Amino acid sequence: MLVRHQITATLPLEAGGTLEKARIVFHTSERRRGKVIWICHALTANSNPEDWWPEMVGPGKPLDTERNFIVCVNMLGSPYGSEGPARDNPATGKPWLLDFPKITIRDLVSTLELVRKKLEINKIDLLVGSSIGGFQALEWAVSCPNLFCRCAFIATAPRISPYAGATVETQIMALEADPTFREAASVQGGTAGLKCARAQALISYRCFRGYGIRQQETDPDTLFSDRSGSYQRYQGEKLVRRDFDAYSYYTLCLLLKSHNVGRGRGGVAEALRRIKADVTVAAIDTDNLFPPEEGRQWARLIPGAQYIEFTSAFGHDGFLLETAKLAALLM
Repeated sequence: MLVRHQITATLPLEAGGTLEKARIVFHTSERRRGKVIWICHALTANSNPEDWWPEMVGPGKPLDTERNFIVCVNMLGSPYGSEGPARDNPATGKPWLLDFPKITIRDLVSTLELVRKKLEINKIDLLVGSSIGGFQALEWAVSCPNLFCRCAFIATAPRISPYAGATVETQIMALEADPTFREAASVQGGTAGLKCARAQALISYRCFRGYGIRQQETDPDTLFSDRSGSYQRYQGEKLVRRDFDAYSYYTLCLLLKSHNVGRGRGGVAEALRRIKADVTVAAIDTDNLFPPEEGRQWARLIPGAQYIEFTSAFGHDGFLLETAKLAALLM
């Protein structure tokens, strides 16, 4: 069982400005014992990995919440507790919406450091990050190289690629195409655009093989194939039902575009050489966002890093679905 906590802090932002009295929400194991395992969550998840990674995190699971001290911090910009567009701007008393300042991956890492210091943790035995969680984990391992014993970077990269950046911009365009998004009359604005953006994102998260397995038409005489289309619409509706709002999604899309561990450090290669932990880089053979050829290339830049590639029919989402393979990687 993980327990929810929160702190408030003043946060200077990399892109300029400051968030005053910003709320930071995080979850930890009930008691401090065993190894410290820190999980950085992905785009639309939250700080309770028992919710979104139930096969991996919990009592008796590979990342055991009773035998280890598990920590996960909710990202800035998320609608799930930490400071973000859906929360009230203290200057106006109304939700931030489009007035929420631009934040970066390095700002997220600043919140991780604040929580770490609050918890008086001086050494992290295992840092785990997948996708945008991997963005945070890589940035943190570069900026605080003496903090970590072991790091697992899964389905991620040290800098956002042109392809990944293009998928993000397409989702932003979907949000902006909804006239209620720009009106910003309430946190419910932009719902139709959010559904479309989520459906577009899912195409990049999955792959040809996975759609063929799960969304294949069962009727050989179907006049108009629509099973995969229904699935896309369902995924958009599902995100909205999870109380995710368009303004948080927009903020997080912009956040993705900030990722570059080499900024101000002499480039990506020079930055990755700073990492001192025992590192495992894991890629998924069908991942279009973070393909194996990219993973093999940057893994070689980290001193002593181990590169692992595993097979999945489900593309980038394999980091959520291939639990047996992930458990073997993290044990």
